[in-house]
Amino acid sequence: MTDEQNGWTGGQRAFGDFAPGLVHYTDKVLFDEVWQRKDLSPRDRSLITVAALTAMGKTDQLRFHLDYARQNGVTDDELKEATLHLAFYTGWPNGMAAMTVLKDITDETDT
Repeated sequence: MTDEQNGWTGGQRAFGDFAPGLVHYTDKVLFDEVWQRKDLSPRDRSLITVAALTAMGKTDQLRFHLDYARQNGVTDDELKEATLHLAFYTGWPNGMAAMTVLKDITDETDT
């Protein structure tokens, strides 16, 4: 998801020249600046992001961020436990939807 010379490029790959403002804020501000701040680890930022996306029922973005959390050192068991915990605070349907996305991701990597 990164290019060593240019930093994060996920927004550019997703939108190219179609939405330059969104690309800039995604790549340069959110991922190159906010995610790299030293006061929280990428692992902690991932868990916070997963919690927020689960609470809002944003499964499209959750698919990316659950996988990104794994890349940032959060284990599948920790993600399962976090999702179970979140179900009680974010609503059962949101927890079930998040767990379904997590299951899909783990099934894809297990095959």
